[in-house]
Amino acid sequence: MENEFLTPDEVRAITGVRRLDDQERVLKTDGIPYKRRGRQMIVSRFHTREWLSGRVVTPSRGINLALVK
Repeated sequence: MENEFLTPDEVRAITGVRRLDDQERVLKTDGIPYKRRGRQMIVSRFHTREWLSGRVVTPSRGINLALVK
């Protein structure tokens, strides 16, 4: 079973850069959701696959009360 999150090497491979600041810039520009925790960039495999498929990835911000009836 594979891990839900990309390894640091995989993040470097998809962004094409080594520095965290540069990785963050690329991820933000490309619209791939991520979290930065200290010296680690956390990127979901699911979000990466969705992005590669051309789908717009919108991170959840909690419960959408507009859908509650």
